[in-house]
Amino acid sequence: MHTVAFPGLGLEFEINSVAFSIAGIEVKWYGILITIGICLALFMFYRYASKKEGLPEDHLYNLALITVPVSIVGARVMYVVTEWDRYRGDFLKMINIREGGLAIYGAIIFGIITVYTYSRITKLSTLKLMDAAAPAVMIGQAIGRWGNFMNAEAYGYSPGVETLPWRMEITDSLGRVTVAHPTFLYESLWNFVGILLIYLIFYKKKKFDGQILFTYLGWYGFGRMWIEMLRTDSLYLFKGWLGETIKISVFIGAVSVVASIVGMTILYRKAKKKAAQEAYTPKFASVKVETVEESEIPQEEEAPAEASEETPEE
Repeated sequence: MHTVAFPGLGLEFEINSVAFSIAGIEVKWYGILITIGICLALFMFYRYASKKEGLPEDHLYNLALITVPVSIVGARVMYVVTEWDRYRGDFLKMINIREGGLAIYGAIIFGIITVYTYSRITKLSTLKLMDAAAPAVMIGQAIGRWGNFMNAEAYGYSPGVETLPWRMEITDSLGRVTVAHPTFLYESLWNFVGILLIYLIFYKKKKFDGQILFTYLGWYGFGRMWIEMLRTDSLYLFKGWLGETIKISVFIGAVSVVASIVGMTILYRKAKKKAAQEAYTPKFASVKVETVEESEIPQEEEAPAEASEETPEE
């Protein structure tokens, strides 16, 4: 049990991270919210993949059944790898996700690999699948961040945060108070805005396959990059060698933004070139050349031969 307050807004919440227990097994709000996010993401993916992208429904069900567990494994793998010193030599601890420890970028990377592999095997359009999946994933991310609120985690700090009207104060079970940025809220709101922009504007004006995917990568990557700079519980890149110098989500966020710009530029140029080729009609395209069989050519009738005049014998 802990207290989360927003004194500048006059809000205070007594929060228990455990929703309920079944046969002594605790079911936490974090897991419930993640599950709700996944279900809504699957619903929107199915709707847009089948209705907007015209992909076969059976394949969408199969892909979902494969991608969800693979992505969860990916999220855990990335967390364990970046916190290797905590898990070294203890396999059971590595796979015990009930203790917490999921990295969203691991889920995204493993998910992309799974979708790509499945699309290559089934001959479906990779970009169409990813266009439908990208904003759906963002829905899961936006809702899942509220699991961090229930756990009183994923917050940030910067000088002067104590004066902000939306500052968050966390009081733990020992009475210790932490003043912080509600970075979970920043990211959730950022994702919700991205969802609205993609579904209400960008998807309706989609010009080429892959446009929604790279819009998502740019939007989420940029937002996560600057929000992660405030976080106090970040995962670090090559922590064992570089120490706490490069935050992995800042690094991947920057790479995502660059990939978004490059990918969008390449696909836009390809789409523009293709449109130009389809619009071009050669001058002689309308000239119709017909071949006529030799037997169909009318033959001129030969003139009858004139009787030859014979010279009388003398």
